[in-house]
Amino acid sequence: MNRLTRRNFIRAALAASGGVLVSTPLQAMTRPELPSEVTFEHGVASGDPLQDAVILWTRATPLKNRAPAGPVKVTWELARDSAFTDVLRRGSVETDLARDYTIKIDVRGLKPGSRYFYRFVGASEQSPVGRTRTLPEDDVEQVKLAVFSCSNYPAGYFNAYQLAAQSDDWDAVLHLGDYIYEYPADGYATERSVEIGRALPEDNGGEILTLTDYRKRYALYRTDVGLQALHAAAPFIAVWDDHEITNDTWKGGAQNHNEGEGDFFARRAAAVQAYYEWLPIRPPQGERNPQIYRSFRFGDLVDLHMLDTRVIGRDRQIDFAAYIGEDGAFDGRAFTAALADPERSLLGQSQLAWLEKTLEKSSGHWQLLGQQVLMGRMHLPAEIMMNFASGRKKKDPTPELVALKAASLKGEPLSDAQRARLQQLLPYNLDAWDGYAVEREALYQRVSQLQKNLVVVAGDTHNAWFNHLTDIGGRLVGLEFAAPSVSSPGMESYLKLDDKAAAELAQGLSVLIDDLQYCNLHQRGYMALTFRRDQVQAEWKYIDNILSTEFAEAGSHRVVHSLG
Repeated sequence: MNRLTRRNFIRAALAASGGVLVSTPLQAMTRPELPSEVTFEHGVASGDPLQDAVILWTRATPLKNRAPAGPVKVTWELARDSAFTDVLRRGSVETDLARDYTIKIDVRGLKPGSRYFYRFVGASEQSPVGRTRTLPEDDVEQVKLAVFSCSNYPAGYFNAYQLAAQSDDWDAVLHLGDYIYEYPADGYATERSVEIGRALPEDNGGEILTLTDYRKRYALYRTDVGLQALHAAAPFIAVWDDHEITNDTWKGGAQNHNEGEGDFFARRAAAVQAYYEWLPIRPPQGERNPQIYRSFRFGDLVDLHMLDTRVIGRDRQIDFAAYIGEDGAFDGRAFTAALADPERSLLGQSQLAWLEKTLEKSSGHWQLLGQQVLMGRMHLPAEIMMNFASGRKKKDPTPELVALKAASLKGEPLSDAQRARLQQLLPYNLDAWDGYAVEREALYQRVSQLQKNLVVVAGDTHNAWFNHLTDIGGRLVGLEFAAPSVSSPGMESYLKLDDKAAAELAQGLSVLIDDLQYCNLHQRGYMALTFRRDQVQAEWKYIDNILSTEFAEAGSHRVVHSLG
């Protein structure tokens, strides 16, 4: 007979829920089993908060030579206070190598808008104490979110996380992807990694391809003190971008994957499994299913919809270079036809239908889309794009075109030739929504029909942006705020610009691109987003250094948009 002992029940629950142990008030103070000898060297985390629930996370590393052993048990506790004098929940959980010794507890039956403290306990070691909170229920006056993307370990220390961890008033942290990078030790942004003590270890120094590879990369990133501090300070709401799998991922492959690296879908499955193991996320469809889009309700003030613009629905990116002939001539007609293809999709039909239905039913005062890539129309004069495509062999036309556009905005007369230079535009980033313009327009039309107050946040580019979102008729549909990177190099690195030149280019782009209101092309940091009933405020906070853990805040920029 198969006896349903408490131990078997825990194992069955883990298997049925994709590795997440569910705790309800009925299990509030169960007597914990004796914990194992473990260490908590990767810290603690919480995530995916709801009005009555939150995910608690840790990794219980076996202490037996710090090598994989058998199953281990730990005790977990949730309390009202950081001293744990008022413990609300306590229980035991078992984990093993099948989950890379990660642990997730989905604590249910909590009170809305409440702060809690949690910890995990082994036989002789205790985890750091984490603080978390549930989402508010109704009549919310303010929601404050910290927004991050693009943290590359070899490029530098995650000081932006550390800066944000110094605040204790975040309702949640939004991470918009590129939580890890897949590149090898001599790959992208590794030039100073040895010098600053951020080199990839030998057993994880190649490009990551297997489940073991991805797990080790997450384990490395989670040793960063700034990342651990922020995870312990506030609940995360996260979504992946491409580097959690591999560069420029789309639904059928990726730029950084070739036949010699094995089956793409096997690699993607390994990456998805490791992501769900290491992030405090409640998988909508199970921990091996790549569907990650989901919604969160911050009372009656903000409805947050986290999207996947990368993995499950994206058609392959258009390659600008494919439309340039051997003679250097650009086939504009074919390029325009490709962009106008109504079948091209970024979200995929299922996700787009879900989003439209969700927006229709959502009643929050603000509708917030948390997603990866820039949505705003970022079109540059064709001269600039062709100069980039040719390897910048000619004199950069940008300063002259900026001067012409500035003159035009002042009402100064231009010649027909000068106007033509400004009017011949091309999208500069086809990996973003500009490469999927038909679907973007359909989304804009639906938002306009529903008369929603729309805000979009994005990551991916490593730079800070503020865009007006306008439809094809020039009508304002919403606002977009994009976060700078935590450590990945920005446009200043690609174009080899010093700080002064990068600032000048940022000012020039704001002139050339009609919908662009602000950008910063050279500083690392994060974005604070604050919603109130009558306004939304974005504040970009920058740091002065990523080459060591010694840093200071290096300025900020604030934008306030009021309704009415």
